[in-house]
Amino acid sequence: MAAASSLRFLWSLLAQRPGLLLTATAAGSLWMLPTALMPLAIGAAIDDGIRLHEIGTLLGWALVVLGLGLVQMIAAGALQWTTHTLWLHGAAGSQRLVLAHVTRLGGVLTRKVRAGEVVTIGASDIYRVGNVFEVVGRATGALVSFAVAAVLLLLISPLLGAVVLVGVPLATLGISPLLGPLRRREEVQREQLGHVSAQAADIVSGLRILRGVGGEPRFHRRFTTASQRVRAAGIEAGRIESWLVGAEVLLTGLVTVLVTWLGARLALDGTISVGELVAFYGVSAFLVIPVRTASEAAYTFVGGMVAAGRAQGLLQVRPEPPAPEHPRALPPGPLDLFDEATGTRIAAGELTVIDAGERAEAVAERLAWQSHAGGVPLREVDPDEVRQRILLAHNQDLLFAGPVRTEIDLGAGVDLDAALDTADAHDVLAALPADGVLDERGRSLSGGQRQRLLLARALCADADVLILDEPTSAVDAHTEARIVARVKEFRAGRTTIVLSQSPLWTSVADRTLDMGAET
Repeated sequence: MAAASSLRFLWSLLAQRPGLLLTATAAGSLWMLPTALMPLAIGAAIDDGIRLHEIGTLLGWALVVLGLGLVQMIAAGALQWTTHTLWLHGAAGSQRLVLAHVTRLGGVLTRKVRAGEVVTIGASDIYRVGNVFEVVGRATGALVSFAVAAVLLLLISPLLGAVVLVGVPLATLGISPLLGPLRRREEVQREQLGHVSAQAADIVSGLRILRGVGGEPRFHRRFTTASQRVRAAGIEAGRIESWLVGAEVLLTGLVTVLVTWLGARLALDGTISVGELVAFYGVSAFLVIPVRTASEAAYTFVGGMVAAGRAQGLLQVRPEPPAPEHPRALPPGPLDLFDEATGTRIAAGELTVIDAGERAEAVAERLAWQSHAGGVPLREVDPDEVRQRILLAHNQDLLFAGPVRTEIDLGAGVDLDAALDTADAHDVLAALPADGVLDERGRSLSGGQRQRLLLARALCADADVLILDEPTSAVDAHTEARIVARVKEFRAGRTTIVLSQSPLWTSVADRTLDMGAET
């Protein structure tokens, strides 16, 4: 299943550029064929020169060799261009597919995929996929040139042709037992690399906190240990690769030695001519190139399969919820919610405070995506409409780098200053640098400051239903009291749900619910 998934990913990219793939195949064949034919031309020139003693004949063969060289030169230029273009297509195409899917996943991504997995796909796997595309032309050229050379050798000497035709594939197959262990060790290294990338992302995001609690040395030791595991896995994979290269040289060398020895015996017996002996030796030496190219292609393909499998695994993560085939529309105006799991109904246009305990996040997700709104099951509504009408705001949502006002104002027509005042966040803006620019994730802010900016951003969405998950858990009681009263007034007439255990929220709620024990 994993191999089939990897092949589907690679084929989906290859099928996008069939013309470029065919051009690379043709260029690879024309690039390698002259190298296979040149020993045969030189051998024929030697025999004609010995037999005929004519300068014109030698000049004719010299022109043939020159022509083969010109074809190879032109084909090499075409191959260089097509392989690099294919590499760019493979790498950039993989990147586009992954980034587009990551964008579609939205908040599902962080719950189902490790941060290090996405980083490693973008920093390593896409290049391995590109390498698979890059080697296609040369691998095809190796196969075609081997087939042509083998047929010509069979015509000259069936015995030596048979040795080449059987020996070279056997030499190539001789390295195949190493490919399975190589793939497994590549997968182990890739898994370890994903773990260490995730750990690095966690360390970077929590660096400020780690410094505050003196945790840097401990995390440094953990990261060093994880890095050493990646290094050890890389050494194990490299050890198999070295055996692969050694087997490639040994096995093809044995075929070359056998062909040369048999050719010398046949030449002494007069079965073949001196020129044919030279041709056989040159072709047998050339056959090292197709075998080396085949082993390189096999190694590249193994790494590409591992990388493609990881990318395809990410692409198989589905957004939640899926779009219905025939979506229904939500009624206009304030929406009431009905939770089928508990039989709870939340009235439209009221402030409802829910005490769900440790299950607050799960309850919030269920209300936002799996309940009924205005009598319509949300699973039957287009997700884009659900996102526009119902907003779930967690207190750990992200702030992005950039001008703070641009980050908070969502363009829904809400007065930004009124939203900031409701969230008691004007002092947060005053504490920022003169240009009012946030750093990545607002790391320079305290937890309470981040929460207030996130609340202001949620209010700016002007959603018909606003679900707030512990929006004031990191602020002091005086600030919370001001926020609670202002949110009550700001959201008057619209459905607002707050999941919190704070008595300050309970004191202003139109209705309170205890769902901590509900299933």
